[in-house]
Amino acid sequence: MGAGKSSVGRALAEKMGWTFEDLDERIERREQQKVPEIFRELGEAEFRRAEHEALKELLQGVRAGTERVIALGGGAFVQKRNAELVETRKVPTVFLDADVDELWRRCRLQAEQQGIERPLLGSLEGFRELYEQRRPHYLKASLRQETGGKNVEGIVAEVIQALGLDGRRGRRGEKQ
Repeated sequence: MGAGKSSVGRALAEKMGWTFEDLDERIERREQQKVPEIFRELGEAEFRRAEHEALKELLQGVRAGTERVIALGGGAFVQKRNAELVETRKVPTVFLDADVDELWRRCRLQAEQQGIERPLLGSLEGFRELYEQRRPHYLKASLRQETGGKNVEGIVAEVIQALGLDGRRGRRGEKQ
């Protein structure tokens, strides 16, 4: 949470001429409920079920040849069956990382500015604990990209370079 998945993902997709998909937005469309409502009314287990189904749909599009950037929610990559889905598709994954205090500030600011409820944004201590639990899973990504103190354009440029993308309509150095 707060790492820049949506803003960096959108900017990367635009730069590459690809489609951008936010997994949480896909879940909300499928379930016709906002993520906080699903958590509150149906519980985390039901949210994780919906998340897995939405991820399967998105990855079908990747297999069909649609070039896209997919922003996974903070807990999606931690779920073993989701990580296995991503791994079997052999798509590059990027962990956008920053200091936990900076992530906390970003999340609080975003929630305040947008008037949104973040279900897992209770206390700094709880947030830090959740980050530490999830971080080993995040580190399994193809690339760890530091975002602290950087602007979106700079992060996108570093991701393009690190993944060997040429920035012109989505061609990789080697065909994939």
